[in-house]
Amino acid sequence: MGEMTNESQSAGDNFDLTQFYAIFFEEASDNLDQMEQMLLALDVDAADDEELNAIFRCAHSIKGGAATFGFADVAEMTHKMESLLDKLRRHELKPTAEMVDVLLEASDALKLQLARHQGKDVELPDYSDLVQRIFDLAQGGGSAPAPAPVAAPVAAPAPVAAPAPAPVPAPEAAPAAPASPKVAVAPGERVLEIHIGPIDSVSQADPIAELFRDIDGLGKIETLPCDQTDKRVFQVVTTSADDDLLDLFTFHVSREQIQIIDNTAEEEPQAQTPEAPAQAAAPVVQAAKEEDDGFGFFDGAPGTPGASAAPAQQEEAPATPAPSAQDAPAQAQAQASVPAPAVEAAPAPEATSATAASKAKAPAKASSSSSMESSTLRVSVSKVDQLINLVGELVITQAMLAQKSQELDVSANQPLLAGLTDLDRNTRDLQEAVMSIRMIPMSVVFNRFPRMLRDLASKLGKKVELITHGEATELDKGLIEKITDPLTHLIRNSCDHGIEMPDERTAKGKPANGTITLSASHQGGSILIEVRDDGKGLSREKLIAKARDRGIDAPDSLTDGEVWNLIFAPGFSTADQVTDVSGRGVGMDVVKKNITALGGTVEIDSAEGYGMSVKVRLPLTLAIMDGMSVRVSDEVYILPLASVIESFQVNPADINTVAQGAQLVKVRDEYMPVIELERVFQVPRFEFNQTSPIMVVVEADGARVALMVDELLGQQQVVIKNLETNYRKVDNVSGATILGDGTVALILDTSGLVRRSRH
Repeated sequence: MGEMTNESQSAGDNFDLTQFYAIFFEEASDNLDQMEQMLLALDVDAADDEELNAIFRCAHSIKGGAATFGFADVAEMTHKMESLLDKLRRHELKPTAEMVDVLLEASDALKLQLARHQGKDVELPDYSDLVQRIFDLAQGGGSAPAPAPVAAPVAAPAPVAAPAPAPVPAPEAAPAAPASPKVAVAPGERVLEIHIGPIDSVSQADPIAELFRDIDGLGKIETLPCDQTDKRVFQVVTTSADDDLLDLFTFHVSREQIQIIDNTAEEEPQAQTPEAPAQAAAPVVQAAKEEDDGFGFFDGAPGTPGASAAPAQQEEAPATPAPSAQDAPAQAQAQASVPAPAVEAAPAPEATSATAASKAKAPAKASSSSSMESSTLRVSVSKVDQLINLVGELVITQAMLAQKSQELDVSANQPLLAGLTDLDRNTRDLQEAVMSIRMIPMSVVFNRFPRMLRDLASKLGKKVELITHGEATELDKGLIEKITDPLTHLIRNSCDHGIEMPDERTAKGKPANGTITLSASHQGGSILIEVRDDGKGLSREKLIAKARDRGIDAPDSLTDGEVWNLIFAPGFSTADQVTDVSGRGVGMDVVKKNITALGGTVEIDSAEGYGMSVKVRLPLTLAIMDGMSVRVSDEVYILPLASVIESFQVNPADINTVAQGAQLVKVRDEYMPVIELERVFQVPRFEFNQTSPIMVVVEADGARVALMVDELLGQQQVVIKNLETNYRKVDNVSGATILGDGTVALILDTSGLVRRSRH
């Protein structure tokens, strides 16, 4: 941060921070998502200290960036959240459900504020009431400074609280010096003189003073006169450590421009004797800091282990004569580098060695943290798409070389053929690695729903639990973004229409808590996403009656599946009244339309009184896939390998013709529909009496069909080219690819062929 500040000063007013906006907005969004998930998972009755610290860190990170870029509204909101979270993590306040609700509400507010700063057209409500509620909650139980509470999670460092016998006599503590008449200092506080400069303008140091006004518990500040025009001098009374103050100040000025002088020697008891070196007390500071793990600016504040240890040490320290006048410089030097809570007593040698060990651990912790931060890299999606296209072209070139190599003499060209084999393997590995970049786990989508369901259940007065399975199932980024809205509506629908009120569920013998299960899994060449609830299910009679009221033809002879599909009709709703949640009939038809546009299908299953299930099947339409190439007459077609079940030779006598010319073939006591590809695609055949002797069984949408082909050409990687973009949409075809010889082959849509067989 110091380097960035120096660069900004050297560039003067021409330095533009907006180039870092994108990084800040992405990191802030990640922090908000992480904070929201941790708040939802927080057990208010037994809150974990690490969880509270992690939530605080998220708010602190957002606040630091917002203050740097001048987003005052975001900084103010996160500052109030910090104040509440800091008291929670220090156990000065006990977490409550109301606090979680308010913090979640503040998280939503921050998302809107950040969207506004990103230039989006967002209407911001007045958040003054929300800010006041957070402030009131923060003041509710711990507004006055108090000694460390009994329930403090970390005890005071043992070497400081109870010095062990030492082989070398420890120096004695000095009696308290008379307090300065100018400044009233409470136990544990320090008086610091802070010099800022040289600076370009006096106003550059003004944010330093604002920090003390904005951050509760940081301390008091006042400006001292200074005869130099390019410097500012402040007097600060604080309990914070020098390092924490420096971290705060470097948001506004460079670290090299800051000088901190500790004047507490006149206000507080002296702990150093002339014989004790200045650095002797420093390990104690480190030990307290390691034990507290304060994550911020409040080390040594009331309520922390370091602060609670200080009075005890003061009582135990024996009184000794005051140091002589010639020892004052050494005394001042020692005080300048040591915060007050740590200098109440000199450490024993055991304490020094123990804290030195903890000091040795600190760099290791820092290095692991930095390596974790640098393990991810943000890259534009367009760059990834360009990389995938280039790998696709490489796959086509490799296929061409492989095909041409079959014409070479194996014995004469052995090294060349070995190199082509290595190229084939490396190309496949590269393709899998590049494709995995665009693959995103379903947890990215699933993590959005617990918060939404919590708010919705609270609004409806219901008790609902969300269970997720298969979060690690991966799907292409493009599909992930488009499937989120349909799934959101399905879950809202289950909560509103499916799950009953708690008393109604209890009367039916069900648990008061309803359950919505969200699962994802791979099935054949598709991904299956299911939303299932244990609510009241769909009523066949109610759906048929509602359909007839709207003029839809709904005879009693309809199958259950056909009745369930009535809810996909535009404007159809089973809600008795329109609410802000549902009832307008503009949901399920949009869900089906969006999923169909992705090449997927929606299936509904229901049992009245027991629940309902909605299954969404989506094809794994990736840029590169494994395919099986087949020949029909002179044409070559590609079948997605994930859809191919088996292939076998067939005798024409085994094919049975049923009503309306449909054909069936018996495969191990199971009859399958037969599809002749030469008829579907009107392929000209010049051997008039020849029939396709090979059947390829493919599966899609939970059903199987047998395709008649002339020859199996083999398995290969193919690059999917969008046929609709380059030509037009063709039935039963999902795309096209370029073969090794430069010809174009069609990639068959197995789902479309299965639907064709049903009709």
